[in-house]
Amino acid sequence: MKELTKAEEQIMQIIWKLKKALVKDIINEMREPTPAYNTVSTIVRILETKGFVNHKAFGKTHEYFPLISKEDYSHFSLNNFVAGYFNGSFKNLVSFFTNESKMSVQEIDQLMKQLDELKNKKQ
Repeated sequence: MKELTKAEEQIMQIIWKLKKALVKDIINEMREPTPAYNTVSTIVRILETKGFVNHKAFGKTHEYFPLISKEDYSHFSLNNFVAGYFNGSFKNLVSFFTNESKMSVQEIDQLMKQLDELKNKKQ
């Protein structure tokens, strides 16, 4: 799986949300200022080349649908993020959030509870 650019990911988020969409449907979901139709169409075709979407043709119109689930891409992105910023260690990621962020004691307790539950499931 390849990493998406910001523009590609923005369009994929819309396609995941809509489940199937024409280019005009994608543009209708975008915030102002919306890009040109040709720009969105080009990005969607790039997504198709990368294997993220496919289409059904209705004459000259194409209806696009996702081939990669949002969950699969989320796992891929998170693993890349952890590898790039935390030396591949989820422990370092959790440590960063507990030390550097403004997590409340209650949020840390909830995180510890979830980690304990996960630990018990894996045993």
